[in-house]
Amino acid sequence: MRGFEILINIVERVPIMLNGDFNGLWNRAVLIMGALWAVLVFMIWETNQLETAGDRQVFLTVVIGGFLVVYLSGFIVKVRNRKKKTRG
Repeated sequence: MRGFEILINIVERVPIMLNGDFNGLWNRAVLIMGALWAVLVFMIWETNQLETAGDRQVFLTVVIGGFLVVYLSGFIVKVRNRKKKTRG
């Protein structure tokens, strides 16, 4: 029953967390997901699955590049949505 109470507490906080403009919400979401992503990257890095320096370099390039693409795509969506609203 305790887990259910925790879930209800989280759901009740969602409207508070969603207050603000798009930039603030997007930055907050990316910050939280970025921290979780960093934990995942650290776990993969520490398993020694990336044996060579080239493997590690490719891994970091893909992870950092992917993170930046995800971050910037939020602002692209914002601009497209603003244009769509002004036309319609």
